[in-house]
Amino acid sequence: MSKRTKKNKSPDTGKKMYTGRLEVSRGGMGFVIVEGLEKDILIRPDRMSTALNGDEVRIEVRGHRDNNKRQEGEIIAILHRKQSEFSGHIEVHPHFAFMIPDSEKMPVDIYIPLHLLNGAKDGDHAMVRIVEWTGKTKNPVGEVVSVLTDESMNEIAMQGLLVENGFPLSFPDDVLEEAARYPEGIDKAELKQRRDMRGTLTMTIDPVDAKDFDDALSFKALKGGWYEVGVHIADVSHYVLPDSLLDKEAYRRATSVYLPDRVSPMLPERLSNELCSLRPNEDKYTFSAIFTINKQGKVKDTWIGKTVIHSDRRFAYEDVQEMIEGADGDHKKELMLLNGMAQALRAERFSKGAINFSSQEVRFKLDETGKPIGIVVKESKEAHQLIEEFMLLANRTIAEYVGNIRNKDKPVPFPYRVHDVPDEDKLKMFTVFAAHFGIRFDLTTPENIARSFNKMLASVQGKPEQHVLEQLGIRTMAKAVYTTENIGHYGLGFEHYCHFTSPIRRYPDVLVHRILQQCLTTSIHPIKNLEAQCRHCSDQERRAMETERAANKYKQVEYIQEYVGDEFEAVISGVATFGFWAETVAHKCEGLVPVNDLNDIDHFEFLENEYALVGRSTGLRFAMGDKVKVRVVAANLVKRQIDYALAETPQSARKGGAIKRGRPAKNEKSRTSKKRK
Repeated sequence: MSKRTKKNKSPDTGKKMYTGRLEVSRGGMGFVIVEGLEKDILIRPDRMSTALNGDEVRIEVRGHRDNNKRQEGEIIAILHRKQSEFSGHIEVHPHFAFMIPDSEKMPVDIYIPLHLLNGAKDGDHAMVRIVEWTGKTKNPVGEVVSVLTDESMNEIAMQGLLVENGFPLSFPDDVLEEAARYPEGIDKAELKQRRDMRGTLTMTIDPVDAKDFDDALSFKALKGGWYEVGVHIADVSHYVLPDSLLDKEAYRRATSVYLPDRVSPMLPERLSNELCSLRPNEDKYTFSAIFTINKQGKVKDTWIGKTVIHSDRRFAYEDVQEMIEGADGDHKKELMLLNGMAQALRAERFSKGAINFSSQEVRFKLDETGKPIGIVVKESKEAHQLIEEFMLLANRTIAEYVGNIRNKDKPVPFPYRVHDVPDEDKLKMFTVFAAHFGIRFDLTTPENIARSFNKMLASVQGKPEQHVLEQLGIRTMAKAVYTTENIGHYGLGFEHYCHFTSPIRRYPDVLVHRILQQCLTTSIHPIKNLEAQCRHCSDQERRAMETERAANKYKQVEYIQEYVGDEFEAVISGVATFGFWAETVAHKCEGLVPVNDLNDIDHFEFLENEYALVGRSTGLRFAMGDKVKVRVVAANLVKRQIDYALAETPQSARKGGAIKRGRPAKNEKSRTSKKRK
């Protein structure tokens, strides 16, 4: 991808200046990530001004550190705040008030003049927006945006996570008003501009609790063993027009965020759950890729354009999976044909270099207050793969179509979804580890690396080392991002790829729809600053993933705290100098076993290349993928941390029987490591 850096010279000093994103470590040291620079730029705490973690900043380079020649700098301007609203508790004094933030990422309290309390009282939990903060004052000035009337820990935690990562809790009134203006139903004049697919059998397949239906499949038998399969995507761009209030708000969010008990949508409910959602028995505007395809997944012809559909049936994944496994149901014949095509597409994809990493998803069973009462680990089954393969086919087809078009002898600027080859250093370390299990990698070409991964994944299916090799293999991979520079998608094995199929919840898909329509009408007007928009969408996607992970961790901690003192089978999921992380087999709850708690067994050394702690005297190993039995010692909701203790020494270290470790007395305080993953 592009290695251009954001750099210019200061007119006053002649020193180098850069623009980048600030990341603040737990120790308070800052690092500015600049696109195109191999090393981040160090920012010491006294040179950060009022910048916070995640802010886009301008810095001036002031020298180098001696040890690794990392550049040092000073923040001279804050270009964009990642977060301007914070949650916390209000303290009211006679002449002023303060908000004490919940998040450690906000290092100072927020000063609130009494006239900006907006009804908040001493002790209230509230959302506060920063209205002024200059380098001349230590504390920012803020105003109360809302008081959280529901004081449940869950509500405070979930809202706090969204705000902490820069996702608003509500839509502005003018955005809601703009969304409300659009009428229901289909306009006759608009219908004439579209292909009418309402007479073709059309179905949606989604999670059982889904409300925003992005995509639908249509099916019709043709002559000679061919079939017409349509991939129909909600036409969000019909409603969200460029530079409208809806568009600006959707771009700002760039993605929906899915938490265990709620969705923070990219679009207001009027659009996401009503007008754009492909609900059954309703006529809807869609953007479609319609394929002429046979049972073997061979595509003979493709039509791309705007359509109107009528969904005849809504299926949950579980409904379709039951039919795949033998049950009867509506439209089973058509669904089985679609599943056969999907499996053929899947097999062809892997034969051409796609990497077959399996995926698991943790879902929570919640009571009416949002408290987890159960955890279900879901794996991708054929019903999920049915939808996945047709969505991949549509995304690849759209990217190929636009990628082959030229505008004034130049490629059309387009937001590709790209995935680079694995990191060379990480890959070398991984192959050394994999060799312990008799697995050899061919690193001569990217294609051979992919084949080696697939060969490994097939060979370890069902074996004890499967989980650890899959997890470590995934960590060698680059992160998929949006960019106008098409380098292909390595993990999928595609030369061209984009996101076209989920415009209700992803802004890049909206951009793809707009550009695609221009290409179809040959009236191409390149979108300005498209690469910057791609970077923003990639950043927002990363923040959404961080929010979702933190919310899932909160729910896991909330669930496991009911089992303090109980023992569980677990698998070691990570290793460090200060201990190892273990993940329970039954519900994927991860916690730390501190190395200090192992001192009565042996003194342990961390072997980085082997992802293991090894005892100096006993030779006992705690390595990634090993099975262990752990006892729950503590569960801290505020820090979202679980502490385990080793309940039983593994078989490899036993001498004359198992060595049981006694439970602590009820009044014994748990030991919690200060270092975390």
